[in-house]
This record gives sequence, structure tokens and C-alpha cells, in this order.
Amino acid sequence: MANKIVAPRRQNMEVGQVVSHGGNKTIVVEVSRRVQHPFYKKYVTRRKKFYAHDERNQCQVGDRVRIAETRPLSHLKRWRLVDIMSRPGGSAVPEPIPNPAEEIR
Repeated sequence: MANKIVAPRRQNMEVGQVVSHGGNKTIVVEVSRRVQHPFYKKYVTRRKKFYAHDERNQCQVGDRVRIAETRPLSHLKRWRLVDIMSRPGGSAVPEPIPNPAEEIR
């Protein structure tokens, strides 16, 4: 078979707020977006919850985080934590993960 050059896939990324961290190494991130209603033309907020993998258990409820799509890690988890953007109240944010793609295998 001929050698094929495959372009790297662009990962879907979302920014949201942590609403739960009940499970071990699992967080629930709520992503909000504003869309215009097709008929009434009023802007409404649409929300979606994603289960994401937090390898170091470093997230807290209220954190603003960036998550990236990944392979299925469990029944519901298809996202992983990329970095913590901010904490509520302006507390210190831990240093970013060096290479998140290599941590999950």
C-alpha cells in the first residue's frame, strides 16, 4: 500500500465551568453558549454538560477550565482536562499539565 500522509486531526475544545467533581478523577463541566432564537430573535442561553477526565484531581467546583475531546475513557467520559483558566475568588491556579496527550493512554 502506498504511504499516505495524514494531516493531524483538529481537536474540539470547549471552555466551561466545573459544576461537580464527585467522582475520582472525573469532573462535570457545563458549557454555555448564547444563540439567537430562529423565530423570536431573542438570545437564549444553551447549556450542555460534559464529563471530563481530571488526572490529578486538581479541579474544584467553580473553576473555569478548558477541555478537549478524546477517545472514550468510560461510559460517559469523552473529554479530558487541558488546563484551569481561573479559580473563583482569584485564588492561585496550579501550573499547567506539561503534555496532556501523553498522560492518558
